[in-house]
Amino acid sequence: MFNFEDYKKSAEFIQNKIKGKNPKIAIVLGSGLGVLSDEIQDKIVINYKEIPNFPESTVAGHAGELIIGKINGKEIIAMNGRFHFYEGYDLQQATFPIRVFKLLGIEKLILTNAAGGINKDFVAGDFMVIDDYLSFFAESVLRGKNIDEFGVRFPDVSETFDKELSKKLKDIIKTHTGREFSGVYAYMKGPTFESPAEIRALRTMGADAVGMSTVPEAVIANHCDMKCVAVSCITNMAAGVLDEKLSHQDVSNTAERVKDIFKEIIKDFIIEI
Repeated sequence: MFNFEDYKKSAEFIQNKIKGKNPKIAIVLGSGLGVLSDEIQDKIVINYKEIPNFPESTVAGHAGELIIGKINGKEIIAMNGRFHFYEGYDLQQATFPIRVFKLLGIEKLILTNAAGGINKDFVAGDFMVIDDYLSFFAESVLRGKNIDEFGVRFPDVSETFDKELSKKLKDIIKTHTGREFSGVYAYMKGPTFESPAEIRALRTMGADAVGMSTVPEAVIANHCDMKCVAVSCITNMAAGVLDEKLSHQDVSNTAERVKDIFKEIIKDFIIEI
């Protein structure tokens, strides 16, 4: 379990590396979506291994580096690679950077992920803005002693994802793709893809997409009173939706196919916020 001083030590280390920069926007880049890092200008790159208390990213498609620089003239921090519960980290470790961002003065958090489509209207390559979530099958990221410096013991999560930011992102996605989706993201612990029975159950409960990240980070952002917006790239249809087996390679292939659209969507969104 981390205490406030652990987060403060990490924030101070990063602040010393980026003197003169004052970003207010942070982006977490999901599986295969790290291509946005190529668009960051005047950048400073810090390997996660250098930062006190930071875990290391172990998943293919996650570079494991913090990038501070500019996109369209706006200063940002980007996590090129995130941490997951299924890697063996507890949820406090997996979400550690989000609280560090709060201490660095970040006000708006953009979360991206690769997800499986449950909603049968989706096709691989679609984008879904997340407007709510399910996480019945995972422990709470806020389990344990509350850190009062970040937020209250019993936070309200009814508006975890900022409505104004989400609307702007949906409009930009529609401009670029001609398709507009928002919906419920189901968080599952992984690393196995979900079973067909689990997908049927999640669909019955109202889920539109499923994945193994994002919700713990969004809950921490909400706890810290940071505005949060999240988007899923539907890289595959979930188990049982189509008569085909699933693989991480499919996720990577779809992310590669839509990478240029993804870059333009996020760049345009940053201008708007």
